[in-house]
Amino acid sequence: QVQLVESGGGLVRPGGSLRLSCAGSGLIFSRLDMSWYRQAPGKERELVATENTYGFSNYADSVKDRFTISRDDAKSMVYLQMNTLKPEDTAVYICNGNSTVTHNTYWGPGTQVTVSP
Repeated sequence: QVQLVESGGGLVRPGGSLRLSCAGSGLIFSRLDMSWYRQAPGKERELVATENTYGFSNYADSVKDRFTISRDDAKSMVYLQMNTLKPEDTAVYICNGNSTVTHNTYWGPGTQVTVSP
């Protein structure tokens, strides 16, 4: 069964840090471009960061120099290290995988991140 499951969300104060994890199963992780999206209430889903199968990464301007995406294909894991968090980072963070072979797309259920004093 193909599955992506996020963890690591929670409540953090402005300026704090969180590390999100996404565990994959039923997938050949090394063949997936992996991304983190986020969706805040009343807003559209936004691409936060991507790391492709070659290890190249891209970030939304709003999170550059604060967030870092990384992956461990041997463990079928992808991470999002979030530093200097701001209230506007509050959202559900969702893990996404795109197969470079089949072009299928996979989504996790998401994990809530709330940044508040």
